[in-house]
Amino acid sequence: MRRREKPARQATQTIPIVFSNHADPVGIGHVPSLARPGGNITGLSMLLTDLVAKELEILSEALPQAKRIGVLWNPTTPSHTPAVRAVEDAAKKLGVRLILVPVRVARDFDAAFGTMVQEGAAGFLVVPSPLSTSYRTELVELALKNRLPAMYGHKDYVEAGGLMSYGADIVDLNRRAATYIDKILKGATPGDLPVEQASKYQLVFNLKTAKALSFQIPPMLLARADEVIE
Repeated sequence: MRRREKPARQATQTIPIVFSNHADPVGIGHVPSLARPGGNITGLSMLLTDLVAKELEILSEALPQAKRIGVLWNPTTPSHTPAVRAVEDAAKKLGVRLILVPVRVARDFDAAFGTMVQEGAAGFLVVPSPLSTSYRTELVELALKNRLPAMYGHKDYVEAGGLMSYGADIVDLNRRAATYIDKILKGATPGDLPVEQASKYQLVFNLKTAKALSFQIPPMLLARADEVIE
């Protein structure tokens, strides 16, 4: 969830607000339901709780011998608390132990990697937030330095040098959000427009990073990729 959404909601109950990639609109309380958002807010959602569970599943496929996997998350990001619960449930089903490492500010990154290495993480998952997205280059550099395979929440991280990502197609969500704005400008009421979920997802790998890590991506997993960066 983008941090500016909450101040925008507090500032007006009448001006239409369209979000393009909300992580958890119902869980955070911005709308009462996806089907009938009501009020002046609607848009597109990527449902972070579903995504992090799938990301952990894919990372476990890439690291079939892993017993411990790190999770970098930000306690100050509202959507992360339910996301962590979801990834914990997924970990129980997969039989892996999570090393939950909170990161509130950029200066926490070094210590976070130290914790994951010390506790024997075979790899780690980043729950995306404004902080991790802004500092994605630093994150992927630390992953390489500590030789830890990582799963990120969207393609931008892999383009910056991350190993792999799975997430909603943000470009598609932004395009669809524009159609919502068009409908509202033509007279539609935001509260009558259901919040739609992402329909396009991308699994992306960076082969150059895999080589730098001496990491072999399982062929069957690589064959499912929507994009491979070489």
